[in-house]
Amino acid sequence: MVRSIIKDVLFLGQKSQPATPEDIPVANDLIDTLRANSQQCVGMAANMIGVKKCIIVFDVGGTIVEMFNPRIISKSVPFEAVEGCLSLCGARSVTRYKNIKVEWKTRQFQTKTQTFTGWIAQIIQHEIDHCNGVII
Repeated sequence: MVRSIIKDVLFLGQKSQPATPEDIPVANDLIDTLRANSQQCVGMAANMIGVKKCIIVFDVGGTIVEMFNPRIISKSVPFEAVEGCLSLCGARSVTRYKNIKVEWKTRQFQTKTQTFTGWIAQIIQHEIDHCNGVII
């Protein structure tokens, strides 16, 4: 189900709770909402649709990737980026890292670890910030 985008910075500034297998329907709604906003958005976190659970989704070449409880376990090569957000007006400067290693749970709640670089790494960092209540 496509949900409305939350723009309340007080809500967005709150840290999300760990996701559980019972939160899979939230991930489904998040995917539907990302697809509905694909013209202006490449990634989303659950708090953007009003659910304070640590779930992110993002588009990689037309394939939607979902991560439950993602966390960055290492990062390198900082750089300054300017990012926008569907939940916020305008663009802001932020420090990101070109290389990150992320640990997360799959839909089956199996643990995965992978290194991401470049644009995909930047998207993941932005969405994990949402989970942590960080407003860019």
